[in-house]
Amino acid sequence: MMVNSTLTYFVLGTYIHVGTLRYLYFMLTAMLYIVIVIVNISLIVVICMNRSLHEPMYLFLCSLFVNELYGSTGLFPFLLVQILSDIHTVSAPFCFLQIFSLYTYAHVEFCNLAVMSYDRYLAICYPLQYNRQMTFNKAVMFITVLWFYSFVKFLITLSLNIRLTFCGNTINSLYCHNYLVVKLACSDTEVNNIYGLFGVVLTILVPLLPILYSYMKIFKVCFSGSKQTRQRAVSTCTPHLASLLNFSFGCCFEIVQSRFDMTSVPRVLRIVLSLYFLIIQPLLSPIMFGLQMSKIRNTCRHVLCYKMLSSQ
Repeated sequence: MMVNSTLTYFVLGTYIHVGTLRYLYFMLTAMLYIVIVIVNISLIVVICMNRSLHEPMYLFLCSLFVNELYGSTGLFPFLLVQILSDIHTVSAPFCFLQIFSLYTYAHVEFCNLAVMSYDRYLAICYPLQYNRQMTFNKAVMFITVLWFYSFVKFLITLSLNIRLTFCGNTINSLYCHNYLVVKLACSDTEVNNIYGLFGVVLTILVPLLPILYSYMKIFKVCFSGSKQTRQRAVSTCTPHLASLLNFSFGCCFEIVQSRFDMTSVPRVLRIVLSLYFLIIQPLLSPIMFGLQMSKIRNTCRHVLCYKMLSSQ
């Protein structure tokens, strides 16, 4: 990866000196990361090993959990190193790599949730035709396309960033942030800005349109359907809606705090808002889906009971 020779590293300006409290923060962050890894890997293994869960809905969930592992790994190890470090710097190549990792995570997450909303729309509005309209192969195709689309989109962003010449190297963030890095450039950023604006529109509109369409149809069926239909819709859509709203709010927090003057907001709150969608989503989503989806819950219970009996 080629980086402008005049800049070899960036300084992360949001970290503060906390003395011996760093070890407490390190332990809490490490425990959080371990929980995220264990919960997501457990659900991935459960879905992959149980043939009864090899259905489109669970394939989309598996893709979601893999992405949350991917996004967490792009942040947590780096965060743990920075917590223990006295000098908060990051090499330019790694900074660009982290931007690519975190941005593809966010984009895959949103697109995955959009595809899941379409899947729920078919299951609730066309239950008799669902197995014909949402096949295993079609689900695999959706997953492949959304991952490929996200990676290509941010590979272009990465290639545009690498060619920039920078006049500063201090990023006011806990991690590398594309918008803040581009702001440091003293070379022409017109192409970056145009592609960035175009990319934001695509990132939001492409997933948002199927989400809005799907839920408009779902709500229409709920209001006009039977009590059983409403109960089924609520049980299948609640974890998805909760995950979608949680992730959307987290992204909005991050966009607002990175683009507008937030000096009036307490520093700790700004830090929490910047990390919200990267920490809470990978932790909350698998717990919500795992608890709400009866098939996953029953499979986990069966595996645990089997292990306990075999160990006796």
